[in-house]
Amino acid sequence: MTVTSTAAKLTRIGLEFDGPVARIALRNPPLNVIDIAMMEELSLSLAEIEARDDLWVIILSGEGKAFSVGADVAAHTPDKVEEMLAKFHAVIRSLVATKKVTIAAVHGYCLGGGAELAMMCDMVYTTESAQWGFPEIKLGCYPPVACTALAALVGQKRAAELILTGRTINGKEAGEIGLANRAVPESQFGAAVDACIGDLRKLSPAALAVAKKASYTWDSMHFDKGLARAERIYFDELMKTADAHEGIRAFMEKSAPKWTGK
Repeated sequence: MTVTSTAAKLTRIGLEFDGPVARIALRNPPLNVIDIAMMEELSLSLAEIEARDDLWVIILSGEGKAFSVGADVAAHTPDKVEEMLAKFHAVIRSLVATKKVTIAAVHGYCLGGGAELAMMCDMVYTTESAQWGFPEIKLGCYPPVACTALAALVGQKRAAELILTGRTINGKEAGEIGLANRAVPESQFGAAVDACIGDLRKLSPAALAVAKKASYTWDSMHFDKGLARAERIYFDELMKTADAHEGIRAFMEKSAPKWTGK
């Protein structure tokens, strides 16, 4: 494993290189909340990886007891939300656009923006006991990336249920509905991810890049337009509702929200 000068400056993520494999580990204990500093470091690291011809696989994981519980709720306030979504969606767009093969290795909690980050990778491996979900609706909000792309992965009805109820599912169910490629017991997790990496190491990076470009059922232009629309609705409509502000306030104060429907 090698560490670059960029990696040495990082505080919210770990970045290591192992032959053609770049390993990005979310590192903001205890639950790897994705704050603006982490978003900026992810964008910086993905740009460095993209510029290197000797790398063709990216592994995204979380340190400690979670993959990530998602974006910092404190950044959903009116004065911060636009910057927060712009920087998070810049990371998502980098993941969609990269020529490298991306793999999410998910254990523990994988919620909200964390689940969006994982689902946008080319392949996803999860422990059976991992906890997946998009709980934004319980805060009076919604997950723009999931609203844009989740139906293409799991089907419209399952996507609607996950987004509109905010219910949590385990890794086993995530695998069954297509949110993950494989769900394995914790004891087999590392070996399953390593086996996939081993297969990719043997392949042509040029062929992988072109095959990836050709393989998506939804193209990047369609995704980009859909996400831009989901963002606009978020700013122009959702953030003007009293319930969105009430949901964030209640979460921050650890109280039950009092919805008014306005």
